[in-house]
Amino acid sequence: MDNEVIEFDIGLGGGGGSEDGDGDDVLDEENVANCSPVIDGNVATVRSYSPQGDLDLEPYEGMEFESEEAAKAFYNSYARRVGFSTRVSSSRRSRKDGAIIQRSFVCAKEGFRNLNEKRTKDREIKRPRTVTRVGCKAALSVKIQDSGMWVVSNFVKEHNHELVPPDQVHCLRSHRQISGPAKTLIDTLQAAGMGPRRIMSALIKEYGGISKVGFTEVDCRNYMRNNRQRSLEGDIQLLLDYLKQVNIQNPGFFYAVQGDEGQCTGNVFWADSKARANYNYFGDTVTFDTTYRSNRYRLPFAPFTGVNHHGQPVLFGCAFLINESEASFIWLFKTWLAAMSGQPPLSMTTDHDAVIRSAIMQVFPETRHRFCKWHIFKKCQEKLSHVFLEHPNFEADFHKCVNLTESTEEFESCWLSLVDKYELRDHDWLQVIYLDRRQWVQVYLRDAFFAEMSITQRSDSMNSYFDGYVNASTNLNQFFKLYEKAVESRTEKEVKADYDTMNTFPVLKTPSPMEKQASEVYTKKLFMRFQEELVATLTFMANKVEDDGLVTTYQVAKFGDDHSAYYVRFNVLEMKATCSCQMFEFSGLLCRHVLAVFRVTNVLTLPSHYILKRWSRSAKSSVALEDRVADVINYYLESHTVRYNMLRHEAFKFVEEGGETVDSYTVAMAALEEASKKIFLAVKHDGRISLVNGHCRENLTRNGVHANYNSEDEQRSLACPLSEDDMDTKIQELSYQLDCANQNCEVYRANLYSVLKDIDDHKQQLSINVQSIKLSLKDGL
Repeated sequence: MDNEVIEFDIGLGGGGGSEDGDGDDVLDEENVANCSPVIDGNVATVRSYSPQGDLDLEPYEGMEFESEEAAKAFYNSYARRVGFSTRVSSSRRSRKDGAIIQRSFVCAKEGFRNLNEKRTKDREIKRPRTVTRVGCKAALSVKIQDSGMWVVSNFVKEHNHELVPPDQVHCLRSHRQISGPAKTLIDTLQAAGMGPRRIMSALIKEYGGISKVGFTEVDCRNYMRNNRQRSLEGDIQLLLDYLKQVNIQNPGFFYAVQGDEGQCTGNVFWADSKARANYNYFGDTVTFDTTYRSNRYRLPFAPFTGVNHHGQPVLFGCAFLINESEASFIWLFKTWLAAMSGQPPLSMTTDHDAVIRSAIMQVFPETRHRFCKWHIFKKCQEKLSHVFLEHPNFEADFHKCVNLTESTEEFESCWLSLVDKYELRDHDWLQVIYLDRRQWVQVYLRDAFFAEMSITQRSDSMNSYFDGYVNASTNLNQFFKLYEKAVESRTEKEVKADYDTMNTFPVLKTPSPMEKQASEVYTKKLFMRFQEELVATLTFMANKVEDDGLVTTYQVAKFGDDHSAYYVRFNVLEMKATCSCQMFEFSGLLCRHVLAVFRVTNVLTLPSHYILKRWSRSAKSSVALEDRVADVINYYLESHTVRYNMLRHEAFKFVEEGGETVDSYTVAMAALEEASKKIFLAVKHDGRISLVNGHCRENLTRNGVHANYNSEDEQRSLACPLSEDDMDTKIQELSYQLDCANQNCEVYRANLYSVLKDIDDHKQQLSINVQSIKLSLKDGL
């Protein structure tokens, strides 16, 4: 059979490939579909080649093929029948025209991996691949003849490794293929919103087994990804056209494209003027929501969102994620930051993603980054589905460990008990999230501001701005209308919340001046949340456990439940309190434990530094509320406590220093006697006492009228040198006049503040009315 010619009628393209992914060429996914062997000029009718068929030809030297592709396809078919994978190895080219004149096809396990390659030797390999090359010599070489035919010049049959059985051969890379009917079915199921895992389950059922499907879930996933990438080419142009149109209509609109706008291969970002203004008011904490890039939604869309003064989601801009590399995320975050006036947020929440984390560390080094706990819980249900089924109590135990532990030590102990109880200590995914615990477990994040109403509630999901508008069947054509509808709906809800806050009066549950103050300062929803904390103080006891003269520590616990106590440190001079629960640091609202301490120390109103403007009715106001002016109205309610504690603090220092020696003791006692006389005079004259050259004098009056300097006697005295007593009198009276002027100034400033506040409230009410009219007109149209 020296002149035997094997002719395969095929249409294969691409190169060969190795299983371990060392970068060698990969054979096309399509197997031999139509083949027609020609033997001694007689055509045999073999229309569809199958490993289970009768064709059992084995390569041999001298065998001829019409083309290099035919030789490659034949050797790959032979490899499938025998049980190994192939790849293209080496080639020789003609010195005359550079055309290939010789090609070698080898077993995928040929050779050894080069561990000293330049691309790998200078960098750390994060996920080293399994070594699969074992130096196998099996190969087939073909070279072209003058006649144009390709002839086998060398064939090595023997392998130095075990061959793969027939029921596993579909897993070998060169034999994995997605047939035309399978592609059609994948396209249909992908359009219905199904992911690769569910699609593979359907294919296995349809074909009667994984070995008959002919490819793996990884191949299905890659095919679906390529589908999405192809569909993006048209979507990108739609998006850019939409952004250009909006930019023309709205000059305050901002958008940016990574790379060349004509051939966009990077991410796209946009933000309207309202989103940029919202960031100025509520940009202290930001969520970057990548939910929609999942297979469930199939939209490469990611909004930047936050929380407004009503606790509602608010938009800070949107991104279209075409390229999800680290460099593209860095570009996106820098572009977003520039659009937001360059002011980074205090905190940021994202999905659990290593690439996003790396980009945030580079662009927002000072921003506290956390992973969305809700997403991790969802992933936990997927990764540990068998545990959820076998152990109904696991979810409750996991939730308790993550949300209800009060210290890092308690969490560590609880976590070890959890993984031991359910035998999960060696679970890979749990080990990964445990290493990242400082970025998603509550107890490690309580010292950072995330604008949440409480620590234990499960509200730290992505809190998506577009929930209810984007679903599994949404495509980009539909998205633009739904996007605009979502923005309008959120605006309407904010207007409604503003209206309710300005025109409804909450029911007060206590006679506390603090509750009345909060009802006038906070928005309706925030006041209701504060009211819960204030009312809860009635069930708590605050006991002093330590006092160093400057800071007093209180143990706060429910009646009869000292085991679950919290500790509040209160500096009365600065009117600052910190609680071990850290609710104020986390949410911006004071907890019931601090409020309980305020109750027992007679602090009757909220100090101004505990009222965050972002939670107040005037969150969007341009009026600057000076702390000092705002406190004039309410300072008398808390000043007695402040004065008492300040005097006590200074007295302690005075006693310590005065008791050091006999001389210091004598001086101290004399000073106390002098101070006692001054205090007596101050009390006698209702607090009106002035110090003149270190001496205590009463406010001088003449016949019941305060002295003035308009009389002739005093004009003469001004022309003559004054005695020391006259000088003291003049200084004292001028000081008194200055005090009166200061008091009048404070009254004027308080009145001015009241006027400005009324103007701002009126302005806000007009804005609400305008928005309501616009919405009603739109509904009428």
